[in-house]
Amino acid sequence: MGQKKPGKSARFKIQRRFNTELPGLGKAGALERRPYPPGENGNKRKKYSDYALRLEEKQKVRLHYGLKEKQLRRFIRDSKKGQGTNWVAKLIGRLECRLDNLVFRLGMAPSIRSARQLVSHGHVLVNGKKVNVSSFVAKAGDEITISDKAKENQIVLQATQSPRLEVPDYLRKEDKDGKPNGIVQAVPGVEHIPFAFDAGLFTEYYAARKA
Repeated sequence: MGQKKPGKSARFKIQRRFNTELPGLGKAGALERRPYPPGENGNKRKKYSDYALRLEEKQKVRLHYGLKEKQLRRFIRDSKKGQGTNWVAKLIGRLECRLDNLVFRLGMAPSIRSARQLVSHGHVLVNGKKVNVSSFVAKAGDEITISDKAKENQIVLQATQSPRLEVPDYLRKEDKDGKPNGIVQAVPGVEHIPFAFDAGLFTEYYAARKA
């Protein structure tokens, strides 16, 4: 059987545990009523070891983008290849340009999970051609849009009317033929990650590890 997806309550607990809203998980408001970790009353916070802080930073990235450990490690290995030492910036650039994330960041889906379903069901086109692989990494100049059938989908309609996030500056969004359409204008960087992120802690976590 497949792994059960976390419900709204579980997704809120994840964000409360990190004291950080992770937009990729969907609906906002995880910290509004209880801005402290599950099991705590708000008067005290657990002290974390250096390792725990580094692990937490890695987990925030993995959970926001909806990745399994093996998937994240593969992206890290690819980001460490080639010239240049700032592999974390390369990693975030690749994760932000994943097709499921682009659909989410363009406001075509309320979460990365929902965006992934749109992609896997064949409702997303890149440069006019259907792409059903969520991990597809787009490049600058690529055009992202949805199928004619998907534009009538209630989830898509609600997402386009009330997007979870503003469209980042590395994307350009416009309507084309009555459908939301996006263009990747540039390769995104660490500054585009949509939650509080400490690249130093993330780097330290993997400093002594083989991704």
